[in-house]
Amino acid sequence: MTNEFRRFRDRRDAGRQLGERLRPKVKGERVVVLALPRGGVPVGYEVAEALDAPLDVFLVRKLGAPHNPELAMGAIATGSVQVLNEDIVQALAVPREVIHEVAARELEELRRRERLYRGDRPRPPIDGRTVVLVDDGLATGASMRAAIEALRVLGPERLVVAVPVAPEETCKRLAVSVDAMECLLTPTPFGAVGLWYEQFAQTTDDEVRALLRAAEGHHHAA
Repeated sequence: MTNEFRRFRDRRDAGRQLGERLRPKVKGERVVVLALPRGGVPVGYEVAEALDAPLDVFLVRKLGAPHNPELAMGAIATGSVQVLNEDIVQALAVPREVIHEVAARELEELRRRERLYRGDRPRPPIDGRTVVLVDDGLATGASMRAAIEALRVLGPERLVVAVPVAPEETCKRLAVSVDAMECLLTPTPFGAVGLWYEQFAQTTDDEVRALLRAAEGHHHAA
């Protein structure tokens, strides 16, 4: 980790640098790159290219607590994996049927987005692989934490979280939950993810789909 005050040109530039950092650390392993959409996909595309690995999206949807949807009582993720924050569930005495209702609603939205991004392409196998989980940066790391918990259920051999930029404290907290953690920049003060990119326009759904198609074509050709 470093505190050099430099900025990435854009997400693709960040992904190329991240891929270079990761390449010697996963050499010889069966790697799958999973990106959190949407902003993580351009980063993940370059990482997958550098590692000659398949690229896919990994979606996470928060399960908002009743009467306080900003408070996450759990999350649901790709593969219909559900993780609950039992402390919050018990503190709010949330009935199981309410959890099921919220989860069913979020699962429907998650599947809609997966169809939008992936179409009919099957998800690459995860069990027994080294999964590199990528985003364009972290602030609190809440979505990444939920993704980590969900991915563990799917049985990867190793789980690596890789991001271009994040607060050092966030990286340290997440590092205890994974096999390896790569943060290229851990600036202090942090501010926001977008401050560390010269170009940080919102990634569109069309861009996500195009990058996933391109990654599939490149990997099959290789």
